[in-house]
Amino acid sequence: MTAISTRAPALRTPWLLTVILTGQFMAILDVSIVNVASPMIRSDLGTSGSALQMITSGYTIAYAMLLITGARLGGRYGGRRLFLYGLAGFTAASLACGLAASAEQLIAFRLLQGAGAALMVPQVLSMIQTNFEGVARARALSLYATVISGAAVVGQVLGGVLVSADLLGTTWRPVFLVNVPIGLGLLVVSARLLPGGGPLRHRALDLPGLVTLSLALSLLVVPLVLGHEQDWPLWGWAAMAASVAFTGIFALVERRAAAPLVPARVLRAPGVVTSALAIFGVMATYGGFLFSLALHLQGPLGDSPLRAGLTFVPGAVAFAVASLNWRRVPERLQRRMIVASFGVAALGYLGLSLALSGGGHGQPLLTVALAVTGFGLGGAFSPVLAIALTHVAPEDAPDASGLFVMMAQLGQVVGVATFGTLYLSGGSATSTGVALAVTALATGACALPLLRR
Repeated sequence: MTAISTRAPALRTPWLLTVILTGQFMAILDVSIVNVASPMIRSDLGTSGSALQMITSGYTIAYAMLLITGARLGGRYGGRRLFLYGLAGFTAASLACGLAASAEQLIAFRLLQGAGAALMVPQVLSMIQTNFEGVARARALSLYATVISGAAVVGQVLGGVLVSADLLGTTWRPVFLVNVPIGLGLLVVSARLLPGGGPLRHRALDLPGLVTLSLALSLLVVPLVLGHEQDWPLWGWAAMAASVAFTGIFALVERRAAAPLVPARVLRAPGVVTSALAIFGVMATYGGFLFSLALHLQGPLGDSPLRAGLTFVPGAVAFAVASLNWRRVPERLQRRMIVASFGVAALGYLGLSLALSGGGHGQPLLTVALAVTGFGLGGAFSPVLAIALTHVAPEDAPDASGLFVMMAQLGQVVGVATFGTLYLSGGSATSTGVALAVTALATGACALPLLRR
């Protein structure tokens, strides 16, 4: 115990955050970096449209399904150990993706890559919760939110750079292989520097809960991902209806479980459920916004992948500014700021619609609208996460982390599927922007209970 207690405080300076947030960055990066490479993958491997969507989204599906279990394993065996296992699996799967010889292989390896991320990522939020307190924790959570925003944009820019460079004739493969040297280096550093110890919770893994939740999520996510490509077949609607049924079964299973995936005391903690819904809403609009605008920029407007990725930079910078500075707002106003920030984001989405309504890039209004949107989302995401975790006991950090990360990831999947489908089904960038604005306002309304302390 002495070694741990003397070592941990030194790591609560930049090293601990640098290590774990780099792992977080890699996992989020891989959600968006593949989008830019999709046309090259399709050409090189001769994939069908459905297979290409599974290559793009298989990672997210496995990631979302296993997040809560990854968090539970971290609580049972230690966040450090699970972070290292997840990082090793993610890195190995990235190498396999880069060397894949067929679409089937690439789909399988993307699923394994998502499973590795699901083991690694929940430990990031859990280690922040257990190793930082007060203002230091709030700042760490702000950096956490900034990494989520920045990685999504950097993924599109970096993907454009790597695909355009066509290194040694490898076309799309470097978008996966770039993870390998970073992952190996991070493994070495993490093994040496991440603190061990901490309370372990030797609880059952709740396999019935895992199975029913995985079925519920799969039956929702897979039809959302593949529905538009296959013109919304009957099986997709049946699967989504079955998802509702399995969600009910999951709730019944959890009521009788000795060690439920998300303990009732976590859900009863003040603000946790409301915050989880708010996080879902933020990521749904953010994911849908990134996806649909990228399609519009590279489609009707004819931008290159690199130029399209760079277009998002003002929004990411504004997100970071809001995430890192919200603590400057007086504490008595911070909860009101969360609700107001959703209104700011809605204004940004409406500005986006107006900028693109003329059929061109709509500059400089587009840049202003992107910055306003990013500022609003950053002003909502970081404080809502910090406020929610304030009421969660350190021993419940793994369970709360799994819940919040899963809601963020599911929000992104649902947002991409919903707003992407709206755009691809004949909706203009203008109508999609209006839909995003309405959703942002609805999410702000859902966050109103946070005003009650």
